[in-house]
Amino acid sequence: MAYETILAERTGDILRITLNRPERLNAASIQLADELRAALYDIGDARAVLITGAGKGFCSGADLAARGEANAITSKGGSHQALQNHYNPLVSQILRLPVPVVCAVNGPAAGVGCSIALAGDFVLAGQSAYFLQAFVNIGLVPDGGSTWLLARAIGRARATRMMMLGEKIGASQAEEWGLIYKAVADEALMDEAMALATHLSEGPTLAYATMKRNIAIALDGTVNDVFLAEAEGQRIAGASADAMEGGMAFLQKRKPAFTGK
Repeated sequence: MAYETILAERTGDILRITLNRPERLNAASIQLADELRAALYDIGDARAVLITGAGKGFCSGADLAARGEANAITSKGGSHQALQNHYNPLVSQILRLPVPVVCAVNGPAAGVGCSIALAGDFVLAGQSAYFLQAFVNIGLVPDGGSTWLLARAIGRARATRMMMLGEKIGASQAEEWGLIYKAVADEALMDEAMALATHLSEGPTLAYATMKRNIAIALDGTVNDVFLAEAEGQRIAGASADAMEGGMAFLQKRKPAFTGK
């Protein structure tokens, strides 16, 4: 499928998606959100996804001035509809994707761009990158799942600080807080992100999918919910070809060759 606002390419078992509106710091127009959703629905047999931004930014937030879309977002009720029909489904889709998602954050990840980044399973950020919830500066509230993502990742006090004070949180501080996986030198960002995505693409894909579901249950459910989910997940993963290969590799003292099945 041809896209206008993103690039999507396969590298081995990795689907690499680049937000491609560099002249707007990859601001998320409705079109970009919908094209990203389409690309994520069409991952085929990819075993890992890498999302990054073109140029000097990851994503500067929702685009309030996109050609032909301004009224759809800024009109009365427009932002509510844009969230419900486009942005929220996108973030939800990233969270529910059955393969590991690596987000390589270059430059700003603001507003819904922050949500897109933090929805990844592993978030790497270049030293010049930052995370921003600037809604308070225009009298609005964080959206795109930011409240849920931030409160669970860094706790109430720090989430409140980000949302109510509208401060930029740099890569190193984000790592220190546990908001992201790792801060790296700008020039090393894509190499490290690709190395991690490659490692994940060679792992037990079915087990990864079950881990993601169980983590989501752990965030919202009870310990008994988790016990049940883990037991069911172990039943499913235990019947996989990868589990058999993992067991044989352990007995034979060699590195397992997982196939994602």
